[in-house]
Parts: sequence; structure tokens; C-alpha cells
Amino acid sequence: MIPNFRRNAIGAAVLSLASFAAMAQAQPQPALQAQPAEAAPPALPEIAVTGNPLGASELIAPTTTLSGDRLLMRSESTLGQTLDNLPGVSSSYFGPNASRPIIRGLDGDRIRILQNGGGAPDASSLSYDHAVPMDALVTERVEVLRGPSALQYGGSAVGGVVNVIDNRIPSEPINGFGGRADLGFSTGNKEKNGGVVLEGGNDRFALHVDAFNRDSKDVSVPIDLECSKPGRPWLARKICNSANEAHGGAVGGTLFFDQGWIGASASTYRSTYGTVAEDDVTIGMKSDRQAIEGEWRPGGFISSIHAKASHTNYRHTEYEGGEAGTTFSNLSNDLRIEARHQKIGNFEGLVGFSSESNRFAADGAEAFAPHSRTRSNALFLYEELGTSWGRLSFGARTEKVRVRSLGYPDDPSVTRFAIGERTFNPHSAAVGALVNLAPQWQLTSNLAYTERAPKDYELLANGPHVATAAWEVGNPNLDKEKSVGFDLGAQWKSGANTARVNAYVTRFRNYIGLTASGRTLDEEGQVVTDPEATDTLAEYLYSGVRARFTGIEASGNLRLLGTDGFGRLADAATLDLEWRGDVVRAKNLDTGEPLPRIAPFRAGATLAYGNGPWSARLGFDYNAAQRHVPSVGARETDAYTLWNASIAYRMKVQRANLTWYARIDNITNKLAYSPTSILTTTVYPNAPLPGRSLKVGLRVTF
Repeated sequence: MIPNFRRNAIGAAVLSLASFAAMAQAQPQPALQAQPAEAAPPALPEIAVTGNPLGASELIAPTTTLSGDRLLMRSESTLGQTLDNLPGVSSSYFGPNASRPIIRGLDGDRIRILQNGGGAPDASSLSYDHAVPMDALVTERVEVLRGPSALQYGGSAVGGVVNVIDNRIPSEPINGFGGRADLGFSTGNKEKNGGVVLEGGNDRFALHVDAFNRDSKDVSVPIDLECSKPGRPWLARKICNSANEAHGGAVGGTLFFDQGWIGASASTYRSTYGTVAEDDVTIGMKSDRQAIEGEWRPGGFISSIHAKASHTNYRHTEYEGGEAGTTFSNLSNDLRIEARHQKIGNFEGLVGFSSESNRFAADGAEAFAPHSRTRSNALFLYEELGTSWGRLSFGARTEKVRVRSLGYPDDPSVTRFAIGERTFNPHSAAVGALVNLAPQWQLTSNLAYTERAPKDYELLANGPHVATAAWEVGNPNLDKEKSVGFDLGAQWKSGANTARVNAYVTRFRNYIGLTASGRTLDEEGQVVTDPEATDTLAEYLYSGVRARFTGIEASGNLRLLGTDGFGRLADAATLDLEWRGDVVRAKNLDTGEPLPRIAPFRAGATLAYGNGPWSARLGFDYNAAQRHVPSVGARETDAYTLWNASIAYRMKVQRANLTWYARIDNITNKLAYSPTSILTTTVYPNAPLPGRSLKVGLRVTF
């Protein structure tokens, strides 16, 4: 276990910047030099390890990678909002402090969130108001894999995978010393943030240290909202109870030897934030994680064996005023081993084993799920065949999942939770193809059959859930969720000009979700028949239905001015038009009605200008009105367009690269409500999207 990193990371960043200034003053040459040709380090090729376990640069599965300046200019305080508006990706937005990514209309436990390719369980998939304990300030790269990924990561990845990579266990030698420091301030929520990442080593060892801090106030919006929180005006243009404080950090290191490497890390995350559905409730969260990872290259038929293991201790307490209320905890262990074999003709691939165990507990008045233990073991195989025209991939996975309810051991008088054990054996298989039609054209296709075991809360829940404004009831007799997904994509590239389009359809048998029973319950779970009764909750049951998801996503770049992408006119200014769009439709095939919280048609475009050390961007994101909603328990949302702009300037201070930037979001201060948020469905007036905000910052890399 490492310290809690209570020391303010902004102070550490300031000290780092001061040391750079001292170094500059100690040199005889000028301290500041505008060097357009050297200000931005050369771009490195994108590496998407999530999309292909064999490390191929051409990916069959649709994958998006964010890193460097692209991640810096998009980063928000939550993972969902950072990735929102990528093609095929939206956010479960529960105010500014809690949001998970939604991929192709699928969210919760159908999207797997990984840390450095390994599990990092929390409670974010259990409830929309539970945050993901990861921060972009100390993240190196985020990879988003759209579409079924169950072969490698299990049935909970049927919708896709988000892999957050922070290099806390370096996998390559680091010769010398380097790192980065970030400082930022935002006007919309008065947020001050800072982060420091330091790395050093040689051919035999590498060390990584990072720390971050965020402190933000209530978020500004374009409309007056009511607030009963003490010390706040009754009406204000703020989202009530949306302040947030977060800090954390890590230390890690790796030893390298002739036939491989082995490393370990320990990290911590702490956060205290308001839950915007209740004016007087805050969540105090902590997550501690220890990980070990290594690779051995024995030679011979087995070219490498890669293994990683982690232990995560997650806990958060919901405070009502100053008193502790419901507490959620999740103790988890994760193990993953992959053995890659040498080529057999044109075949290459790997076989793997993964094991996960989770012990979940919820204690308090709003504990809507019992204590439980979930254990999963799986074997998987992935192979690729290289051909003269492209590649073929195929694989399979088999799992054994045990879910055991432990009831409510702290209070035997609570008898509403079922006690027992269920065992499931999910199986998955997939095939894919990549075809090079011409030097500029590629076609890809994927076909996947996936089975997912029901989660503990889908089987066992029975209690009040304030975040969904419902009394949720699980079904201990649920069967596996089964789906078949098909994806067809095309990609064109000519210099700086690119275009990508993917169309997909996924059909579910026994799609597990919440369905209104039509009954109303009181705080004790008793049926209420009096229509005038207050403090009641609608009853929702977990059940399986037939469902279908279809959609199209597209993106590209058009060079309008400057170099053509082949190296000519390299010193000229450039102007690019980046465009994107997507649409998804999801239907309950048993009732013929749409499924809830699905993103509408979306389109966006950005003009990106670059000239030496200067860069600037101006763009918009349009969300159409969402009228495809269920007839009960959902609201339609109106169309809206959000404009944004940014500017950046790069310079050098000796061996350090400085990036000064400013970004303004929602330029027109547009009032908008997210169609993918449960808040829009339940407490519509209380949580619009943030209003206009200016963010200024500085990144130093060295």
C-alpha cells in the first residue's frame, strides 16, 4: 500500500516548473526560445494493443486511440465525458462527477473498463451515480474498442472495451529521466487541477511515479435550478451538489532481463463528490490497487508468456448531510496469462487463461443488493491467418461463472434477499476478416456470438435505488444473455485525407434489463395502492427480452490547405476539416418499443488549423431530437448543438516542451439535456449539461 497522496499535486507541478526555470537561468543561452520546427515532438505511430492481442497495426475490429495532445484537449473529470462524441461512443452522464462510456447503445456491464489491459473493478456499473476511479491527468493513452470483445475479456465486453493505459508498470526500458506536468483551471466549475508523471531508468530497470489533484465547485448551467443544500441560494445557475475533490497517485517499477521483464505497481484514488440527484448526499470514494505484470520469452515454439495479476480494494460511503449512510465495497482479484506461439505456416496466435473473483457488499438503508461473491475462470484462443490479400482472425472462449448470495449478514432480520448459488457456463466465438482492396482501400468484417452470465445484482437485487428512482428486483432464475453481432467496415486513406464507416447489427436473446411492473412500493417494499401516497418508488424487475441494436458510425479528415500528407509543403500552414457522425436504433422485439437511453442521430465537424508552434480548432457537435423512447418511464429530448473552440502554442525551455492552451466549451451557453442520462428520465430539470466554460492550462514534457 502506498500513501494517500494528500499533498496537493498542483504544488508538485509548480515545483517542477520552478526547477525548469532554474535550469534555464543556469545556462548561458537564452532561457526561452520559440522554435516552431522543434516545439512539437515528432508524432509516434498509434499502438492499439486492445484491438489486437498480437500487436498488428492494421486492426480488424473498429478501434479509436486517444493520446498526447488529442487526449489533453478532450480530457474531462470523468471517463465517460472524455470519450463522449467519439464515433459510436456516448456517456451515461450522471452530472459532472459520474459517467461511464456507452458504446453503440450498450452500457453498464456490457462495456468492460480495463486498466493497462487488466481488471480494475469498482461499483460504477452497479449504479449511474458511482464514478470510475481513473483520471486523465495521469493517463498516457485510452483505447476504445467498439463491438464484441468477449473472446479476450468475457461476456461483459459484448458492447466493447475501454482500456486506460498509464504505464505504471513500464514494459519497455526508459533510458534517462523524463516526464510531464499539467496545470489547469476552468471557469465553469472553478476547477483547479494538476498532475505530475515522472519516469526514469536504464536498460535494466525503470521507475514510474505519478500524482494528481482536482478541486471543483458546483457546475454552471444556463438556467436557474432549485437547491436545498445548506449554504446555497434556493435558486442559482448551478447544478446543485455537483462539487468534487479528487486526488491520488502511484509508484511502479520494472526489472528487465535478457529474456523478458517483471514489474509491479501500487496506486490509490480518493474522491469526495456530490450526487446531483439528492441535494444533501455526497460520496466518499477510495480505491487501492496493487498489480504485478511480466513477460518471459523462452524461445522455441512458445515465443512469449505474458502474465498480469492485480488486487483492488474499492469502497465508497454515501453521506447524508454529515452522517454516513449506505456503504458499498468490492474486493477483487484478477489474473490473466497469455502464451503466444511461433508462426505455423501463415498462422500466428495465442492461448490464454483468465480468472477473476469479486466480493461485493452493500450495507445501509439503501442497500438494494445483498453481499455476494462472484468467481469466473476462462480459457480462450485467438488465431490469425495472413494471406496475400489481408488477414483472417478467429477465436473462441469458454467460461465458468459462479454467483453466490451471502444475504445480509450484518442484520439477520433483513430477509428480502435470496440466498443461494448459481453457476453459468458462457461460451463465445468470433471470426473476422481484413481485405486490402487497393493501396488506399480496406474492408473489414466481424461476426461474433457472445454469451454473458447475469451479474449479481441482476439476479439478487431487492431494494430502493435512488439513482434510478426505482425499487429494483432481481430474478434468481435468469438465464444467460446471448447475442449475435455483425460488423462491416470500410476505410479509405490518401495522404492526410481519410474516411471510415462501419455498419453493425447485434441481436440479443434474453437481453437483461429493468422493466416496470406497474406497482408502487413504500420504503419497506410493501405495495402501495393509495394514489396520494408520498415517498414511494415504482417497482422495476430485471427480466430478459429479445432486442436488436443497429447503427452506422463514420468519421474522416479532409485536408483543405497546406501539405498533402506526403511530405511536400511541410512548412506551410495546414487547415483540416474533421467530420464525424453516428446513429443507433435499439428495439425491444417483444414489445416493439424502443429501448431507453439511446443516443439519437449525431453529427459533428471541426476545423483544425496548424502553423508552426500555433494550432487552433473550432467545431460543433449536433444531437438530434430523440423521439424513439419507451412509452412508459422515459422522456423525449430536444435537439441541440454545442460549439467549442481551442487554441494552443508550443515552445521550448531548454530540454522541456511547453504547451500553453485555452479551450472554451458550449460557446453559446446552450441549455441541453443528455438523452442517454437516467437523470433526463427521472429528474429532468435538475441536471442539464454544463454551460459555457473556459479552460486554460499548461503542459510541460521533458
